[in-house]
Amino acid sequence: MHYLEQVEEYFETLIDTLHKIDRSALVNIIKLIELTVKNNQTIYVMGNGGSASTASHMQNDLGNIVTQICGQRVKIYCLSDNIPTITAIANDYSYDVIYLRQLQGRLEKEDLLIAISVSGNSQNILNAVEYAKSVKANVVAMTGFSGGELKRHANFNINVPIDNMQISEDVHLIFNHLITYILNSVKN
Repeated sequence: MHYLEQVEEYFETLIDTLHKIDRSALVNIIKLIELTVKNNQTIYVMGNGGSASTASHMQNDLGNIVTQICGQRVKIYCLSDNIPTITAIANDYSYDVIYLRQLQGRLEKEDLLIAISVSGNSQNILNAVEYAKSVKANVVAMTGFSGGELKRHANFNINVPIDNMQISEDVHLIFNHLITYILNSVKN
């Protein structure tokens, strides 16, 4: 296969996948993010690998581009960004609790935890989500493949219905940009 054919195939797959996205689920997530900010609650976002990069990007976009929604600052923290904290927790306890331990004592009722995981089966993500549910925080999942365990534990799941990690991660970043674009249009 020639490179141009591979490029065309990738673009076609990405476009076909975008057509399969549940738009109403995405709108519900945007409304929940807006409500969280209006209620002066905090948003936490996390992911592993490429999803950690998307989580960091989301903190940047919502925290810096959408600086205010309805007169409120966007309080958002990426749990994937603090390497010293992550490595200390992983070394002293377990990699499975790197996000859970960061949330303990911080995450409050009505806060929002956004979990980004293509497989939906990362134990460190699932442990943090379980904790979030126990303190009655809201959980949004951005998943790929079949959604894994994560989709069952989230208040809202937006799934990228394809067994392709790269396409899933591309679409998760598109979700971030779409959320930022829409919320930026309603800020005061």
